[in-house]
Amino acid sequence: METVQLKKEPPLGWIYLNRPDKLNAINEQLMKDLRQAVDELVADDQIRVIVITGLGKAFCAGADISQFKTLNGLTAWEFAKKGRELMDYIENLPKPTIAMINGYALGGGLELAMACDIRIAAEEAQVGLPEITLGIYPGFGGTQRLIRLIGKGKAMEMMMTGDRIPAREAERLGLVNKVVPLTELEKETRNFAIKLAEKPPVALKLVKLLVNQGLDIPILAGVNMESLGWGVVFSTEDAKEGVNAFFEKRKPNFKGS
Repeated sequence: METVQLKKEPPLGWIYLNRPDKLNAINEQLMKDLRQAVDELVADDQIRVIVITGLGKAFCAGADISQFKTLNGLTAWEFAKKGRELMDYIENLPKPTIAMINGYALGGGLELAMACDIRIAAEEAQVGLPEITLGIYPGFGGTQRLIRLIGKGKAMEMMMTGDRIPAREAERLGLVNKVVPLTELEKETRNFAIKLAEKPPVALKLVKLLVNQGLDIPILAGVNMESLGWGVVFSTEDAKEGVNAFFEKRKPNFKGS
């Protein structure tokens, strides 16, 4: 992989966007490499949580604008479609994902972070969707995910102005889950990831499925789906382990079965 570094540290898998000279801007190769890295971690049963971050001073500054001069209507649609499908894929992975935002998360970079389940940012980080300043708008799912995370009003403001907001403001809005000093970012992210890795994998997978799909269906269908999933999760060995551990007053050892 030319533009991504992969590190396995079971139960955690780390993906590093590796175009620091371009602020990890997204091009066709990075999308291909990111998909390959994610696939490898999903296929590894020892990996329970995936962390995505960027090398250098940025998480990801968005799409590589140098590509835009060669785009026409058709190729622009194809590029946006590839990016959106990648974000959809990441959002619906069977394993928890964390975006460790070490610096700028702009445009497609913020869209990537929003596709992850959890976002932990450094105090110095800035986020935004500045596409409007180029005469365009977010094309990797940003117009849809942002309103679901922070509501219509503030999402419209961010997209219409293109303004960046600091990490603390993003945390206040609910766009970022947690903000820590840059020197503590990796430690805090690791601790949170380990906490997730200790939870039952099947139950986590079903939580993701129910929440992601529940946003787009009537509540009656959602709660019915929840009840069916509850029956499924109760058939797992992890459910038995969790109940037994409760009565035996010990920490459960979930194995994902």
